[in-house]
Amino acid sequence: MDGDFLKLLPEHPMRGAMPTATPGLPDGTAVEATTVLAFHYRDGVMMAGDHRATAGNMIFSDLVDKVLPLDGESMMAIAGSPAVALEMARTLETSFEFYRRSQLQPMSLRAKTRALAQLLKNNIPATLQGFGTVVPIFAGVDRLAPEKPATIFFYDPLGAEFETTGFAASGSGSESVRSVLAFQENWGNPKPEAMSVKQATLFALQLLTTAARFDSATGGVDPIAGRYASVYTLTSDSITKVTAEEQANWWRLTSKKGKS
Repeated sequence: MDGDFLKLLPEHPMRGAMPTATPGLPDGTAVEATTVLAFHYRDGVMMAGDHRATAGNMIFSDLVDKVLPLDGESMMAIAGSPAVALEMARTLETSFEFYRRSQLQPMSLRAKTRALAQLLKNNIPATLQGFGTVVPIFAGVDRLAPEKPATIFFYDPLGAEFETTGFAASGSGSESVRSVLAFQENWGNPKPEAMSVKQATLFALQLLTTAARFDSATGGVDPIAGRYASVYTLTSDSITKVTAEEQANWWRLTSKKGKS
């Protein structure tokens, strides 16, 4: 036993309790969403993910949205099983709205993060079977403590919660992303927390492109096909989507500068 939780999954006796294959795919393969990331930029938090979902060595889809706004103050990026993760997101969205309407105030950020941790704990049986693993990133602002900036949290598959001061990444391409983010945070100019929304968006696209070069399960960015990324910003006021058109325009301008 080498202590690697994910390597132990195929040997666990619970694995045979339920089918692990997705209909239409080879036995033992399940759909997985790949690389997502979040980091602090000048106005708040930027969260981004590519659009690829894989099933074993097959590309299942290049149209998956992995960054999911939950309400006006929090959002979640998903890596792992999209079916389970999307159900978790719907549950959180409904829970947050029900609390707001019934208590006439928003749920605290601490309560929101614990709600996600509980959903992950409830999902442990599927995680142990190896077909329902979810490793999300969560970001939110606390309306009950408006002086605090937006915060990033990441989780392990069993629901352990960690608050990060700078950035987080999850999925198969996360090692490349974390390496570049760590370099940029320590020695880059500008540092991520000093970037404008345009600079941060281009940086996020470059991170996903870098991950795709070293990880075949990451879709990256394909300007020729018009395929960019799911990119959202979270500030103290709102959650805003950076549209594909904005990404394309900024990418094109940067490419022209590089060639001139």
